[in-house]
Amino acid sequence: MFEKLVIANRGEVALRILRACRELGIRTVAVHSSADRDLKHVRLADESVCIGPPASAESYLNIPAVVSAAEVTDAVAIHPGYGFLAENGDFAERVEQSGFIFVGPRSETIRLMGDKVSAIKAMKKAGVPCVPGSDGLLGNDADENLRLARGIGYPVIVKASGGGGGRGMRVVHSEAALLNAISLTRTEAAAAFGNDAIYLERYLESPRHIEIQVLADSHGNAVYLGERDCSVQRRHQKVVEEAPALGLTDRVRKRIGSRCAAACREIGYLGAGTFEFLYEDGEFYFIEMNTRLQVEHPVTEIITGIDIVKM
Repeated sequence: MFEKLVIANRGEVALRILRACRELGIRTVAVHSSADRDLKHVRLADESVCIGPPASAESYLNIPAVVSAAEVTDAVAIHPGYGFLAENGDFAERVEQSGFIFVGPRSETIRLMGDKVSAIKAMKKAGVPCVPGSDGLLGNDADENLRLARGIGYPVIVKASGGGGGRGMRVVHSEAALLNAISLTRTEAAAAFGNDAIYLERYLESPRHIEIQVLADSHGNAVYLGERDCSVQRRHQKVVEEAPALGLTDRVRKRIGSRCAAACREIGYLGAGTFEFLYEDGEFYFIEMNTRLQVEHPVTEIITGIDIVKM
């Protein structure tokens, strides 16, 4: 256990981290922008450091400023919460190189699972079922891309490798629309994520969206804490989370949960994380992993009685 921790976030998750630290006897440092100096978690923290002006890019996303706050307060660890720098492999690496503990996965794991193509390869190797797809990035050869789509079978979905939040995706129902969809998605991905890499997957037309909560430690232990059904969405954004998922038997739940826990051990995962799956016709298909504390984690806490933040 460490003595002092920097909370590199704000709002609800900052308060959750602060509460967990207080119950564990860990002193807290709240970093904040000049506009957030009166937020509740800043007032309740043992110490606070202003790291920049109101714009997030100049404060909460300012890696040198966050690390400097840990240095000047003699903190031992930095907790990113969710959003902002939570899934930034460069930030995790900078924290590690500066001699602090990053509360979350190792930087190489964040990068591995943050790129959807490399994540799919890692999950296939670990025995986790994945959506049939191009098994790699799409190139600029139109004929080859058409051939790949035929092999997968229409409809297909064009996805940005570095995408998220429901952006960088286009469903294609016919060969005639494929090349234009690839071009548009590549352009959107470059503008939104600074990465124009894209790939193809089979489009499942009526799946449920189910995610598995996992926890892993530095000794090779990993467990799953059940699932959450987040099928109710608007524009690929989750609206309702429900747990446990209706219609799943204990046998099915154990089968996919055990595979997720095994995958965590395979990739050396550390901390809290969430595997996201599409579920259709009794089969699970991996789509991505969130290498951080999930916004929806309280749903799992309610049904398990486990404080995921404290873990």
